[in-house]
Amino acid sequence: MAGVRVRPSLFLPLLVLLFAGCAHYPPNAPLARHAPEQGYRFANLASPADADDMLLILTFSGGGTRAAALAYGVLEELAATAWQRDGKTVRLLDEVDIISSVSGGSFTAAYYALHGDRIFEDFETVFLKRDVQAEITRKMLAPYNLARASSPKFGRIDLMAEYLDEKIYGGRTYGDLLQRGIRPFVMLNASDMSLGTRFEFTQDQFDLLCSDLSAFPIARAVAASSAVPILFSPMTLRNYSGQCAYSAPAMSASRESTTRQIYKAAETRSYLDATARPYIHLLDGGLTDNLGLRGMLDRVAAHDDPYDLARALRLGRFDKAVLIIVNAETSPDLALDRHEEVPTVVQVFRAIKDIPINRYSFETIELFKANLENWSRQLRAGADGEARAGFEFYLVEVTFDAIPDAAERDAFRAIPTSLVLPDETVDRLRALGPRLMRASEGYRRLRHDLAHGP
Repeated sequence: MAGVRVRPSLFLPLLVLLFAGCAHYPPNAPLARHAPEQGYRFANLASPADADDMLLILTFSGGGTRAAALAYGVLEELAATAWQRDGKTVRLLDEVDIISSVSGGSFTAAYYALHGDRIFEDFETVFLKRDVQAEITRKMLAPYNLARASSPKFGRIDLMAEYLDEKIYGGRTYGDLLQRGIRPFVMLNASDMSLGTRFEFTQDQFDLLCSDLSAFPIARAVAASSAVPILFSPMTLRNYSGQCAYSAPAMSASRESTTRQIYKAAETRSYLDATARPYIHLLDGGLTDNLGLRGMLDRVAAHDDPYDLARALRLGRFDKAVLIIVNAETSPDLALDRHEEVPTVVQVFRAIKDIPINRYSFETIELFKANLENWSRQLRAGADGEARAGFEFYLVEVTFDAIPDAAERDAFRAIPTSLVLPDETVDRLRALGPRLMRASEGYRRLRHDLAHGP
């Protein structure tokens, strides 16, 4: 075999593939010591409007570019809605305290949290009217990246995160959000693959893992929130629990402890056991909450007394609570019911994925309404039991179901869930958001009360 020689032209590609096959996801950073007053938390962000008498929450659903465009239109409407307060012009957009989002809605939420009004200058070009789907596909099919994705410690979701980091979020981290220092506080939500529960990218959640969210790239959080099963691999986080002197708050065993609170405590304990769970695997947030609403519901459930939550959020008089639900979910596909043939594997997969999500979303909205109605009664009664005038709750639902014309409603429901849409479809979704808001009784009442007082 002395005459056999390796051709140099083959050696280099083989070497590249060898190292690519050893690729590893970038691990989340450990937290040296738990500091409950530091990190990306609501209390560490100031209100741009310099007022704390209103709690305004936006929730952005999943749905790919469809959801991102609808959410963008809602932000445009909030920016255009202004009134006079103490001689100054105030925009409703500047009153937004929290944005909770999943999947497609997370693209818009994260970009606005990072850049503020700049979103109205370049988000169309950067994301909405860009063929993100084709660009990600090309990246994944590149020979080098195919080899990297063959590594057991590097997946397709890591390639997606790299793309988002380079092309959309510019290497920014949660430390940049914290340094910016102003609301909205953005809660990007993924799903814990093992527990089947919501996982939010906040320092409160990362405290359980003894991990520093400040060093975590925004792009990776958005990618995890959008990690559609099968299409993308789960995202992996390391669990350093037990290394930062974190102590979980003790939960009272009093009669006020609800089943929901007890269940959440058990969920928390699972993260605190790094021996049993040294790694956490995350999938698309829409699997456990396709509206982005469960995070706020969990907070409401944890504070039966609305004044407790107001204090936790460092709100002032708390005269108004506004919840705007931006729901880009589509209706079930009934086409297969018109045929006798056995449904295909793809159709079965879609049904398994979509049916629980749609039903869960409906129940979440109804449960949240019931909780906030109870809040309203308590706040109107006052902390001391005496009647308190002035508190108002406003619910605004931006959903395709609210479109009065059946043909138009069906047309919007038929828009696919993807990361590329025709420019005219994006424009229609942008225009729809403001139109549905203005048709909402809750939004009309809010605008009147802001301009004239309740």
